[in-house]
Amino acid sequence: MSFRGLAAGVAATFVLCTTTSAFAVTQISWWHAMTGANAEVVDKIAKDFNASQKDYELVPVFKGTYPEALNAGIAAFRAKQAPDILQVFDVGTGVMMAAEGAVKPVADVLTESGAQFDKGQYLPGIVAYYSKPDGTMLSFPYNSSSPILYYNKDIFQKAGLDVNTPPKTWNEVWEAAKKIKSSGAAACGYTSTWLTWIHTENFAAWNNVSWATQQNGLGGGDVELKINAPLYVNHFQALADLAKDGTFKYGGRTSEAKQLFLAGECGILTESSGGLGDIVKSGMNYGIGQLPYDSDAPGAPQNTTPGGASLWVFGGKSEEQYKGVAAFFSYLSKTEVQEYLHQKSGYLPVTLAAYEATKKSGFYEKNPGRETPILQMMGKAPTDNSKGVRLPNLPQVRDIQNEEYEKMLAGQQTAQQALDNAVSRGNAAIKEALGN
Repeated sequence: MSFRGLAAGVAATFVLCTTTSAFAVTQISWWHAMTGANAEVVDKIAKDFNASQKDYELVPVFKGTYPEALNAGIAAFRAKQAPDILQVFDVGTGVMMAAEGAVKPVADVLTESGAQFDKGQYLPGIVAYYSKPDGTMLSFPYNSSSPILYYNKDIFQKAGLDVNTPPKTWNEVWEAAKKIKSSGAAACGYTSTWLTWIHTENFAAWNNVSWATQQNGLGGGDVELKINAPLYVNHFQALADLAKDGTFKYGGRTSEAKQLFLAGECGILTESSGGLGDIVKSGMNYGIGQLPYDSDAPGAPQNTTPGGASLWVFGGKSEEQYKGVAAFFSYLSKTEVQEYLHQKSGYLPVTLAAYEATKKSGFYEKNPGRETPILQMMGKAPTDNSKGVRLPNLPQVRDIQNEEYEKMLAGQQTAQQALDNAVSRGNAAIKEALGN
């Protein structure tokens, strides 16, 4: 079965980690894309799971960035050396859903293995994103996140900004960034990871504007992008203007900009809530604010959509391997494990019980801002504009958008030109992926 929407020819050598040892312990391979503090969380969870039982050995293997891990999994499947579990970022959801037969729905893995499975125990907004229209959960939501704002309190103080009041609107971000730069408090006022996820997809959801037709792709395949509407153009032109003198500094297409913030080069960062672990580890005097919204968008803020990644199970595995996967997912669903994952990494707890337990413990009172990503996602019922986005070739469409944004930030074109190009090129790529 083919994976649509990705360039052909991805090739590499992969090791199959599903053999059994002399002690009849079944190995379960887990390919992931976690780095830094989050990689330490993966290793601890795997170690603790292995120590909790004697039948299975979970083997986590780092496979690079999110896009690299997805491509590695696809190439391994084509080579008939697929891992048991593959961590796939939210953007790859449509790609994996289009590959029927290549993957086994997690709901089937759990029920067929005799594990207790109640979809109602998971946060509704997250489960819906990783389910088929009929409600069947396709993948396990391991590390769901929401984009939030981080700020360096020491830099804020040097710039004469209120260290207890993070900017709430994008206009407030622009003004704070200018003050940081002009005061000399930092070389750069503002930076951001993931311009596609934060400034395009979640910008649409949070401001309740259309990202594309057909409910942003969730309602059907014949999709046309709408990201060249005036609200987007004004937003990206503001970024382009700030980039001219370095008030805004571009770090890269994924999470690279986090390093600019950690190094103290930039005073404000928008990034995944899952980036929290490295920020805490750095010892920075930081603060957290909600994702800024556009003050010109009626009714904003609305709700954010899940980012991060989920765990997909490949088809064609043995019954014993599937039992091992089910055992691991059941372990991951335990309240104490989800509490640890949430509190240590900044990712959202995927079960309601873990969220309530964390709240009851007083964790959010002791750690201001840590509940922000959950409240952003659950605060309002999703609209057709804020349920999320889905395309069979979303990684490719994101690459197109990034190419146009980079030309804009380099001063080679205006925001209007960049977004018009992103729409025309993106629509052509969507039609090609659908075979139109």
